[in-house]
Amino acid sequence: MGNRTQRRPAVARLVCDFFDTAFDVLESWKPDLAAELAAITDDTRLTSARLDDLVRPYAAQTLSETRIPVYGAGFIAAIGLLRDARGHLSWWQGPDREKLSLAWSIINKEHLDYSEFEWYRVPMNTGKAHLSGPSVDYLCSDEYTMTIATPVTIRGRFVGVAALDLLVDSVERQLVPRLRQEADRATLINSADRIIVSTDPNLAAGDPISRANADSAIRHSCGSLALLIG
Repeated sequence: MGNRTQRRPAVARLVCDFFDTAFDVLESWKPDLAAELAAITDDTRLTSARLDDLVRPYAAQTLSETRIPVYGAGFIAAIGLLRDARGHLSWWQGPDREKLSLAWSIINKEHLDYSEFEWYRVPMNTGKAHLSGPSVDYLCSDEYTMTIATPVTIRGRFVGVAALDLLVDSVERQLVPRLRQEADRATLINSADRIIVSTDPNLAAGDPISRANADSAIRHSCGSLALLIG
């Protein structure tokens, strides 16, 4: 038991490295996208189609990432940014990297306010990148998902978020074998005390940690992420 406890910091570093890679992927192209947006927003030429053209290569770059299992990627415009739509998701996802269209065809776009979603609300309000989930993504994939999003600003004005989705199943496939190399049992928990992944087959993603386990477990933080490993 003592040896496993001593190795917990190594497990925490492993988790940090995994998710930091995802954050770094978004941050790598955010300045370039912001510069392109800045060049066309002042004269009200920015439409949903024009935004798609700008975002598509960045989404494709992110979906080609091999270090993390990216399922979807793109940019979500701030409400009121575009000339021809109240809001818009420039988003591509899945093995075929298809443009998201189904969700928008069945939702009244004029009344959808995605500013209430955590992955959008927190970066908008804090000005900082954010990891949300796991939760079922009814808007895009209908899968159990984690979303990483970072705010995009132009001269201090919030214009939307760059984001990517990680399916929890894919995160499990990559993280669990690595966690097992460092500890017999390791469970990654989000800020709401819900399981993200665990080496314990009896613990499923999304399940709440019981109060008894929450009070008795030794946990280590995962850097600046709102995650704990126990």
